[in-house]
Amino acid sequence: MFTGKNSAADESQVKLTVTAKSMVSNDVVALTLAHPDGRRLPDWTPGSHVDVVLPSGISRQYSLCGDRWDAHSYRIAVLHEREGRGGSAYIHEELAEGTLVALGGPRNNFRLVPSEKYLFIAGGIGITPMLPMIQQADILGADWKLLYLGRSRSTMAFLDEVSAYGDRVSVMPKDESGPYQLKDFIGDAAADTKVYVCGPQRLLTAVEHHCAGWPVGLLRLEHFAAKTQGSPARDTAFEVALARAGLSVTVSPEVSILDALQNAGVNVLTSCREGTCGTCEVTVLAGEPDHRDSILDDADRAAGHCMFPCVSRSCSDRLVLDL
Repeated sequence: MFTGKNSAADESQVKLTVTAKSMVSNDVVALTLAHPDGRRLPDWTPGSHVDVVLPSGISRQYSLCGDRWDAHSYRIAVLHEREGRGGSAYIHEELAEGTLVALGGPRNNFRLVPSEKYLFIAGGIGITPMLPMIQQADILGADWKLLYLGRSRSTMAFLDEVSAYGDRVSVMPKDESGPYQLKDFIGDAAADTKVYVCGPQRLLTAVEHHCAGWPVGLLRLEHFAAKTQGSPARDTAFEVALARAGLSVTVSPEVSILDALQNAGVNVLTSCREGTCGTCEVTVLAGEPDHRDSILDDADRAAGHCMFPCVSRSCSDRLVLDL
Protein backbone atom coordinates (compact mmCIF):
# COMPACT_ATOMS: atom_id res chain seq x y z
CA MET A 1 0.00 0.00 0.00
CA PHE A 2 1.27 3.48 -0.86
CA THR A 3 1.02 5.90 2.05
CA GLY A 4 0.71 9.44 0.72
CA LYS A 5 1.39 12.52 2.78
CA ASN A 6 -0.79 15.58 2.46
CA SER A 7 1.23 18.57 1.33
CA ALA A 8 -0.47 20.72 3.99
CA ALA A 9 -0.12 18.56 7.06
CA ASP A 10 0.77 15.09 8.21
CA GLU A 11 0.76 15.45 11.93
CA SER A 12 -0.09 12.46 14.08
CA GLN A 13 -2.85 12.63 16.62
CA VAL A 14 -2.05 13.09 20.28
CA LYS A 15 -4.08 12.06 23.30
CA LEU A 16 -5.14 14.84 25.63
CA THR A 17 -7.07 14.77 28.89
CA VAL A 18 -10.25 16.71 29.53
CA THR A 19 -9.12 18.62 32.62
CA ALA A 20 -12.17 20.87 33.00
CA LYS A 21 -15.73 20.98 31.70
CA SER A 22 -18.14 23.82 32.40
CA MET A 23 -21.29 25.38 30.98
CA VAL A 24 -20.63 28.85 29.58
CA SER A 25 -24.20 29.46 28.35
CA ASN A 26 -27.45 27.53 28.24
CA ASP A 27 -26.34 25.40 25.28
CA VAL A 28 -22.54 25.76 25.20
CA VAL A 29 -19.99 23.76 27.19
CA ALA A 30 -16.30 24.69 27.41
CA LEU A 31 -13.61 22.02 27.64
CA THR A 32 -10.03 22.49 28.77
CA LEU A 33 -7.61 19.92 27.33
CA ALA A 34 -4.05 19.16 28.45
CA HIS A 35 -1.41 16.50 27.93
CA PRO A 36 -1.61 13.74 30.56
CA ASP A 37 2.09 14.22 31.32
CA GLY A 38 1.89 18.01 31.41
CA ARG A 39 3.88 18.41 28.20
CA ARG A 40 3.89 21.58 26.13
CA LEU A 41 1.28 21.64 23.38
CA PRO A 42 1.88 22.83 19.80
CA ASP A 43 1.69 26.59 19.32
CA TRP A 44 -1.30 28.00 17.46
CA THR A 45 -2.49 31.27 15.95
CA PRO A 46 -5.87 33.07 16.18
CA GLY A 47 -8.43 31.37 13.96
CA SER A 48 -6.98 27.87 14.46
CA HIS A 49 -9.07 24.78 15.05
CA VAL A 50 -8.37 21.20 16.13
CA ASP A 51 -9.83 17.86 15.11
CA VAL A 52 -11.27 16.14 18.17
CA VAL A 53 -11.71 12.36 18.01
CA LEU A 54 -14.06 11.27 20.78
CA PRO A 55 -13.95 7.86 22.52
CA SER A 56 -17.05 6.96 20.50
CA GLY A 57 -14.97 7.31 17.30
CA ILE A 58 -16.76 10.49 16.19
CA SER A 59 -14.44 13.20 14.83
CA ARG A 60 -15.39 16.88 14.92
CA GLN A 61 -13.63 20.22 14.42
CA TYR A 62 -13.67 22.98 17.04
CA SER A 63 -12.07 26.42 17.15
CA LEU A 64 -9.44 27.07 19.79
CA CYS A 65 -10.82 29.84 21.97
CA GLY A 66 -8.46 30.01 24.93
CA ASP A 67 -5.26 31.90 25.65
CA ARG A 68 -2.79 31.16 22.85
CA TRP A 69 0.07 32.10 25.20
CA ASP A 70 -0.85 29.22 27.52
CA ALA A 71 1.52 26.53 26.26
CA HIS A 72 0.03 23.70 28.30
CA SER A 73 -3.71 23.74 27.68
CA TYR A 74 -6.24 24.24 24.92
CA ARG A 75 -9.81 25.46 25.32
CA ILE A 76 -12.69 24.66 22.97
CA ALA A 77 -16.42 25.35 23.28
CA VAL A 78 -19.17 23.13 21.92
CA LEU A 79 -22.77 24.06 21.07
CA HIS A 80 -25.31 21.36 21.91
CA GLU A 81 -26.86 20.67 18.52
CA ARG A 82 -29.79 18.43 19.33
CA GLU A 83 -30.55 17.80 15.67
CA GLY A 84 -26.88 17.21 14.84
CA ARG A 85 -24.93 14.03 14.09
CA GLY A 86 -24.19 13.06 17.69
CA GLY A 87 -20.82 14.64 18.44
CA SER A 88 -22.04 17.59 20.49
CA ALA A 89 -24.62 15.44 22.29
CA TYR A 90 -21.86 13.04 23.36
CA ILE A 91 -19.71 15.90 24.64
CA HIS A 92 -22.56 17.52 26.56
CA GLU A 93 -24.16 14.39 27.95
CA GLU A 94 -21.42 11.77 28.32
CA LEU A 95 -17.89 13.16 28.09
CA ALA A 96 -16.47 13.52 31.59
CA GLU A 97 -13.46 15.23 33.12
CA GLY A 98 -10.47 12.90 33.10
CA THR A 99 -11.41 11.31 29.75
CA LEU A 100 -8.77 11.02 27.04
CA VAL A 101 -9.59 12.33 23.57
CA ALA A 102 -7.45 12.29 20.42
CA LEU A 103 -6.53 15.58 18.79
CA GLY A 104 -5.23 16.44 15.33
CA GLY A 105 -3.87 19.85 14.45
CA PRO A 106 -3.95 22.72 15.19
CA ARG A 107 -4.50 24.04 11.65
CA ASN A 108 -5.68 27.45 10.52
CA ASN A 109 -7.99 28.24 7.59
CA PHE A 110 -9.13 31.55 9.13
CA ARG A 111 -5.92 33.47 9.70
CA LEU A 112 -5.82 36.93 11.21
CA VAL A 113 -3.88 38.95 8.65
CA PRO A 114 -2.18 42.27 9.50
CA SER A 115 -4.46 45.30 9.35
CA GLU A 116 -4.78 48.76 10.88
CA LYS A 117 -8.46 48.17 11.65
CA TYR A 118 -10.71 45.15 12.17
CA LEU A 119 -14.44 44.59 12.32
CA PHE A 120 -15.34 41.27 13.95
CA ILE A 121 -18.87 39.84 13.64
CA ALA A 122 -19.85 36.74 15.62
CA GLY A 123 -23.16 34.95 15.60
CA GLY A 124 -23.80 32.49 18.44
CA ILE A 125 -21.05 29.88 18.72
CA GLY A 126 -19.17 31.88 16.08
CA ILE A 127 -17.73 33.86 18.99
CA THR A 128 -15.16 31.10 19.59
CA PRO A 129 -12.55 31.97 16.91
CA MET A 130 -13.10 35.68 17.60
CA LEU A 131 -11.90 35.51 21.22
CA PRO A 132 -8.20 34.97 20.41
CA MET A 133 -8.52 37.35 17.44
CA ILE A 134 -9.67 40.30 19.51
CA GLN A 135 -7.04 39.46 22.13
CA GLN A 136 -4.36 39.56 19.43
CA ALA A 137 -5.71 42.75 17.84
CA ASP A 138 -5.75 44.37 21.26
CA ILE A 139 -2.16 43.33 22.01
CA LEU A 140 -1.04 44.78 18.66
CA GLY A 141 -2.82 48.07 19.31
CA ALA A 142 -5.07 47.79 16.26
CA ASP A 143 -8.35 49.69 16.01
CA TRP A 144 -11.04 47.02 16.32
CA LYS A 145 -14.71 46.49 17.12
CA LEU A 146 -16.77 43.37 17.79
CA LEU A 147 -20.46 42.83 17.04
CA TYR A 148 -21.78 39.80 18.94
CA LEU A 149 -25.23 38.59 17.87
CA GLY A 150 -27.37 35.92 19.53
CA ARG A 151 -30.90 34.85 20.36
CA SER A 152 -30.67 35.91 24.02
CA ARG A 153 -27.98 36.62 26.57
CA SER A 154 -28.54 33.21 28.16
CA THR A 155 -27.49 31.53 24.90
CA MET A 156 -24.41 33.70 24.29
CA ALA A 157 -21.18 32.19 25.59
CA PHE A 158 -18.25 34.16 27.06
CA LEU A 159 -20.20 37.40 27.57
CA ASP A 160 -18.08 38.21 30.59
CA GLU A 161 -14.86 37.94 28.59
CA VAL A 162 -15.95 40.13 25.70
CA SER A 163 -17.67 42.66 27.97
CA ALA A 164 -14.31 43.35 29.62
CA TYR A 165 -13.28 45.22 26.45
CA GLY A 166 -15.87 47.93 27.09
CA ASP A 167 -17.41 49.95 24.28
CA ARG A 168 -15.38 48.20 21.59
CA VAL A 169 -17.91 45.38 21.91
CA SER A 170 -21.58 45.59 20.91
CA VAL A 171 -23.69 42.75 22.33
CA MET A 172 -27.00 42.42 20.47
CA PRO A 173 -29.37 39.70 21.73
CA LYS A 174 -32.31 39.44 19.34
CA ASP A 175 -34.88 39.22 22.14
CA GLU A 176 -33.72 42.62 23.44
CA SER A 177 -32.63 44.52 20.33
CA GLY A 178 -34.59 42.89 17.52
CA PRO A 179 -32.99 42.14 14.14
CA TYR A 180 -29.73 44.04 13.68
CA GLN A 181 -28.93 46.02 10.53
CA LEU A 182 -25.48 44.77 9.57
CA LYS A 183 -24.89 47.71 7.23
CA ASP A 184 -24.85 50.02 10.25
CA PHE A 185 -21.85 48.16 11.65
CA ILE A 186 -19.98 47.24 8.47
CA GLY A 187 -20.45 50.38 6.40
CA ASP A 188 -18.58 50.67 3.12
CA ALA A 189 -15.38 48.98 2.03
CA ALA A 190 -12.19 50.52 3.43
CA ALA A 191 -8.71 49.51 2.32
CA ASP A 192 -7.35 49.69 5.87
CA THR A 193 -10.11 47.53 7.44
CA LYS A 194 -10.54 43.74 7.44
CA VAL A 195 -13.94 42.25 8.28
CA TYR A 196 -14.01 38.82 9.96
CA VAL A 197 -17.28 36.90 10.31
CA CYS A 198 -18.20 33.55 11.87
CA GLY A 199 -21.62 32.18 12.69
CA PRO A 200 -24.68 30.57 11.15
CA GLN A 201 -25.03 30.44 7.39
CA ARG A 202 -27.78 33.08 7.29
CA LEU A 203 -25.40 35.58 8.92
CA LEU A 204 -22.59 34.75 6.50
CA THR A 205 -24.94 35.07 3.54
CA ALA A 206 -26.20 38.44 4.74
CA VAL A 207 -22.66 39.78 5.16
CA GLU A 208 -21.58 38.43 1.77
CA HIS A 209 -24.58 40.14 0.19
CA HIS A 210 -23.70 43.46 1.83
CA CYS A 211 -20.03 43.17 0.81
CA ALA A 212 -20.63 42.00 -2.75
CA GLY A 213 -18.23 43.79 -5.08
CA TRP A 214 -15.68 44.57 -2.38
CA PRO A 215 -11.97 44.14 -3.24
CA VAL A 216 -10.67 40.63 -2.59
CA GLY A 217 -9.20 40.13 0.88
CA LEU A 218 -11.23 42.64 2.88
CA LEU A 219 -13.92 40.13 3.92
CA ARG A 220 -12.99 36.84 5.57
CA LEU A 221 -15.53 34.21 6.59
CA GLU A 222 -15.41 30.92 8.46
CA HIS A 223 -18.10 28.33 7.80
CA PHE A 224 -19.11 25.82 10.47
CA ALA A 225 -21.23 23.95 7.90
CA ALA A 226 -20.66 23.27 4.23
CA LYS A 227 -21.96 25.82 1.75
CA THR A 228 -24.58 24.70 -0.76
CA GLN A 229 -22.85 23.94 -4.04
CA GLY A 230 -24.21 23.71 -7.56
CA SER A 231 -23.57 20.85 -9.97
CA PRO A 232 -19.95 19.82 -10.65
CA ALA A 233 -18.21 21.39 -13.63
CA ARG A 234 -18.20 18.03 -15.42
CA ASP A 235 -20.22 14.82 -15.15
CA THR A 236 -17.64 12.52 -16.74
CA ALA A 237 -14.64 10.66 -15.37
CA PHE A 238 -11.22 12.31 -15.08
CA GLU A 239 -7.70 11.25 -14.17
CA VAL A 240 -5.78 12.16 -11.04
CA ALA A 241 -2.02 11.66 -11.27
CA LEU A 242 0.11 11.47 -8.12
CA ALA A 243 3.48 13.03 -8.93
CA ARG A 244 5.51 11.54 -6.08
CA ALA A 245 3.94 8.09 -6.18
CA GLY A 246 4.05 7.75 -9.97
CA LEU A 247 0.44 6.55 -9.83
CA SER A 248 -2.69 7.52 -11.80
CA VAL A 249 -6.25 7.01 -10.58
CA THR A 250 -9.45 7.34 -12.58
CA VAL A 251 -12.22 9.18 -10.72
CA SER A 252 -15.73 8.29 -11.86
CA PRO A 253 -18.64 10.76 -11.52
CA GLU A 254 -20.19 9.02 -8.51
CA VAL A 255 -16.97 8.79 -6.44
CA SER A 256 -15.06 11.58 -4.69
CA ILE A 257 -11.38 12.09 -5.42
CA LEU A 258 -10.65 11.24 -1.80
CA ASP A 259 -12.51 7.93 -1.98
CA ALA A 260 -10.90 7.07 -5.32
CA LEU A 261 -7.45 7.67 -3.83
CA GLN A 262 -8.19 5.68 -0.70
CA ASN A 263 -9.66 2.84 -2.77
CA ALA A 264 -6.33 2.77 -4.63
CA GLY A 265 -4.43 2.44 -1.35
CA VAL A 266 -3.40 6.07 -1.00
CA ASN A 267 -3.70 7.33 2.57
CA VAL A 268 -4.79 10.97 2.64
CA LEU A 269 -5.49 12.59 6.00
CA THR A 270 -9.15 13.54 6.29
CA SER A 271 -11.72 14.49 8.90
CA CYS A 272 -14.94 16.34 8.03
CA ARG A 273 -15.38 15.04 4.45
CA GLU A 274 -17.49 18.08 3.63
CA GLY A 275 -14.91 20.73 2.73
CA THR A 276 -14.93 22.74 5.95
CA CYS A 277 -11.97 21.58 8.07
CA GLY A 278 -9.02 21.71 5.66
CA THR A 279 -7.45 18.46 6.86
CA CYS A 280 -7.19 16.86 3.40
CA GLU A 281 -5.66 19.87 1.62
CA VAL A 282 -3.32 18.85 -1.23
CA THR A 283 -1.15 20.87 -3.61
CA VAL A 284 -2.17 20.96 -7.27
CA LEU A 285 0.77 20.82 -9.69
CA ALA A 286 -1.18 20.84 -12.96
CA GLY A 287 -4.77 20.88 -14.19
CA GLU A 288 -7.77 22.98 -13.16
CA PRO A 289 -9.58 22.04 -9.94
CA ASP A 290 -13.33 22.39 -9.58
CA HIS A 291 -13.36 23.95 -6.10
CA ARG A 292 -16.39 22.87 -4.06
CA ASP A 293 -15.14 23.56 -0.55
CA SER A 294 -16.21 26.16 2.01
CA ILE A 295 -12.67 27.30 2.86
CA LEU A 296 -10.81 28.96 -0.02
CA ASP A 297 -11.40 32.58 -0.95
CA ASP A 298 -11.76 33.82 -4.52
CA ALA A 299 -8.05 34.55 -4.92
CA ASP A 300 -7.04 31.06 -3.79
CA ARG A 301 -9.62 29.48 -6.08
CA ALA A 302 -8.38 31.49 -9.05
CA ALA A 303 -4.76 30.54 -8.31
CA GLY A 304 -5.67 26.84 -8.29
CA HIS A 305 -2.58 25.82 -6.30
CA CYS A 306 -4.42 23.65 -3.77
CA MET A 307 -7.69 21.77 -3.34
CA PHE A 308 -9.67 19.60 -0.94
CA PRO A 309 -10.28 16.16 -2.50
CA CYS A 310 -13.09 15.25 -0.11
CA VAL A 311 -15.49 17.48 -2.08
CA SER A 312 -13.70 19.18 -4.96
CA ARG A 313 -13.39 17.72 -8.44
CA SER A 314 -11.75 18.62 -11.75
CA CYS A 315 -12.59 20.94 -14.62
CA SER A 316 -9.82 19.42 -16.74
CA ASP A 317 -9.36 15.87 -18.01
CA ARG A 318 -6.34 15.43 -15.73
CA LEU A 319 -5.16 16.75 -12.37
CA VAL A 320 -1.64 16.31 -11.08
CA LEU A 321 -1.35 16.34 -7.28
CA ASP A 322 1.71 16.54 -5.03
CA LEU A 323 1.17 13.11 -3.52
